[in-house]
Amino acid sequence: MAPTTLVDRYGRTARDLRVSLTDRCNLRCTYCMPAEGLEWMPTEHSLSDDEVIRLIRIAAEQLGIRQVRFTGGEPLLRRSLEDIVRATAQLRTDEGKAPTTALTTNALGLDRRAAGLAAAGLDRINISLDTPDPEQYARLTRRDRLDDVFAGIDAALSAGLAPVKLNAVVMPGINEDAVPELAAFALERGLELRFIEQMPLGPREKWDRSQMVTAEQILQRLTERFELAPDAEPRGPAPAERWRITNPATGRTGRVGIIASVTHPFCGACDRTRLTTDGAVRSCLFSAAADEVSLRDAMRAGATDDELAELWAGAMWAKKPGHGIDDPGFLKPERLMSEIGG
Repeated sequence: MAPTTLVDRYGRTARDLRVSLTDRCNLRCTYCMPAEGLEWMPTEHSLSDDEVIRLIRIAAEQLGIRQVRFTGGEPLLRRSLEDIVRATAQLRTDEGKAPTTALTTNALGLDRRAAGLAAAGLDRINISLDTPDPEQYARLTRRDRLDDVFAGIDAALSAGLAPVKLNAVVMPGINEDAVPELAAFALERGLELRFIEQMPLGPREKWDRSQMVTAEQILQRLTERFELAPDAEPRGPAPAERWRITNPATGRTGRVGIIASVTHPFCGACDRTRLTTDGAVRSCLFSAAADEVSLRDAMRAGATDDELAELWAGAMWAKKPGHGIDDPGFLKPERLMSEIGG
């Protein structure tokens, strides 16, 4: 009999599926990939649209997944994104509802596609924006495209993809001074902001545990300019610890969150499973290559839905208790973030 949930040995149940639709990206963010980019995955190694939709269907209908987030690389580079979102929105979970659908994007080209994505069934959107300053943005991403991001934000709001959330990775000596400006920017536009501690998932020379900007330091910068109070809503398995934030200068209020994966890991409440562009299950963002299980290979060898569900459940059962960043034996994952999916 096929499994009905993705549970691990520590009692955690995966309800949130992250699907990487491509390893390609049209930015070259300094903390994510080298300036020359990466050698992209050959097309035949990537999952086809039908394969992606089949695995999402198995996850939602047989394994208890209730939320599907599409990531990359940059998922807007997948021309069939709307078709995949539409097919996902037509599924029904164990609760008899459509899965919640979300997208994490750099927003380049979103102005032309936000309305279509909303019509296809996309519920929410997270936009990566590490600074609202054009020069700083160009240095960080190695591309002068900030106006396109702003256009994408406006289009997402107009399409009703609310709440629109911003994701900002904070890096020492690079954009830590942009923390208050980002908060003011988000409050002014009614966006929810998530600051993220930099993780060891980019070029090896770009991460130093002893030099990273911590959640406490981010909070300190925020309290110098804004009023903060702990958010009343329970956090649950969400990765961000949230606060209510008020800008005394304008009276604007909203929410801000900090994802402190390094200094305050939330592994004990993790409810995620990940599917890479080439169809490998990763039970943790920091999994080693040896821990991945290829559903693509099994699928192309003729595996049934039940057999794929069993493979997926087995991968989840083997999930480790935590990511182990602070363990002496921690090894940086072989894949970079652009290859794994956020």
